[in-house]
Amino acid sequence: MRMMIFAAALAAGVIFCTPTIARQADYDQEIVLATTGGSINGSLIMPANGVKPPVVLMIAGSGPTDRDGNTVGLKGRNDSLKMLAASMAQAGIASVRFDKRGIAGSASAAASEADLRFETYVQDAVAWIRLLKADARFSGVAILGHSEGSLIAMLAAQQEAVRAYISVAGPAKNAADVLRWQLQGKLPPALAIRNEEILSALQAGKTHAEVPPELNVLYRASVQPYLVSWFRYTPEKEIGKLTCPVLLIQGDKDIQVNTAQLTALKLAKPDAESLLVHGMNHVLKITGNDAAQQMASYTDPALPLAPELTKGLASFLLNKLRSNLRSK
Repeated sequence: MRMMIFAAALAAGVIFCTPTIARQADYDQEIVLATTGGSINGSLIMPANGVKPPVVLMIAGSGPTDRDGNTVGLKGRNDSLKMLAASMAQAGIASVRFDKRGIAGSASAAASEADLRFETYVQDAVAWIRLLKADARFSGVAILGHSEGSLIAMLAAQQEAVRAYISVAGPAKNAADVLRWQLQGKLPPALAIRNEEILSALQAGKTHAEVPPELNVLYRASVQPYLVSWFRYTPEKEIGKLTCPVLLIQGDKDIQVNTAQLTALKLAKPDAESLLVHGMNHVLKITGNDAAQQMASYTDPALPLAPELTKGLASFLLNKLRSNLRSK
């Protein structure tokens, strides 16, 4: 449905198949956001210390990515977001992660892919924030977005105040430009020309009728209206509108979002804190530069998260949320 993971998968020859619901951890509690379009289903993890905790709303990345960070259609799981939620619980921080409309447990909340718009996901995130702010179990709400979810979270935080915002592997540039970078040198010359024609049209707010079969997974007719709506927003132009504490996290082994994106976001939001995690890739695991090792990490839940990530995230949240609460 979204495209960043599609680009990597297209280059690797991955074929997508029928969605399945990811397995949930035993300590997950089901939590549901009721909307006029159907129920959006998620998982709540509460820390075991019994203290009224802050809660982080987690928004998954691009492609058909479920609440746990797994891409529907890829064999195997990486469980990156599930593991990140568990690490926050160990630090005393609650979290909610959810399946976006049309994905896994929220598949029925999207009647048609052609009707989806980027703003649909932003408004869902706003509704989640309001639901959690009204829940007496929590002392405050922060929001975290991974990859495409970084921009969704950013726009939601502009509309509904949160105590903190975290971008993990979030692009600074327009999604169309990020896709250009991802596909650079990976397409035959003739197909690269067609790709640019389609991207340029979508960026200009126009759909494109003639899509080569090789690019249909990216630009099929039913997804083009969504892409047009997504391409309206450029993260480095939006992040400066945030007034809450901001943390920018990026791995230097990410093959989907490069470290230049972190630099650009920091430039656009100078008062943001930043964390460059050495050795971390797009699914938050430690890997090398080898392409086979990179792809294997996308489907291996046994690989632990980058320790620098979990430590830095917990430190930021506890410091900012506690100080923020004292100032209220």
